[in-house]
Amino acid sequence: MTTEGFTTCLWFDGQAEEAAEYYVSVFKNSRLGAIGRYSEAGPGPAGSVMTVEFELNGQKFVGVNGGPEFTFDEAVSFQIHCADQAEVDYYWGALTDGGEEGPCGWLKDRYGLSWQVVPEVLLGMVTDPDGAKAARTTRAMMTMKKLDIAALRKAHDEG
Repeated sequence: MTTEGFTTCLWFDGQAEEAAEYYVSVFKNSRLGAIGRYSEAGPGPAGSVMTVEFELNGQKFVGVNGGPEFTFDEAVSFQIHCADQAEVDYYWGALTDGGEEGPCGWLKDRYGLSWQVVPEVLLGMVTDPDGAKAARTTRAMMTMKKLDIAALRKAHDEG
């Protein structure tokens, strides 16, 4: 394997450039890259966007305008590890704009891509060696859409 590592390829139905611009606007330290266009050979209209490269916080992506054959589903999602409630609120608000809220910190953005907006403290609470604390935290999480760190801590610590 080269030093380039992995690039995540996302299949769109004509929205790759628009989606890349949107994601770059949401995530800090992000940038657009090269845009490839279809030639007369197709299969898309000559001159239309075939691929767009972009990078979000150091993670490489390429969006491809492949057509309507494939769509996103929850089998693949991206986790956003948030340092605090302000980050949870920011990403939740930005990515649900035109999208839809899901349970337990999951959401779908306006393009149907699934994300998990997760406070970093959550993993420690749900895997606490004290099973009662872990269970209380998990039960609280299961009632939420956007995760509320204060409510999760309260559930974890009450006892």
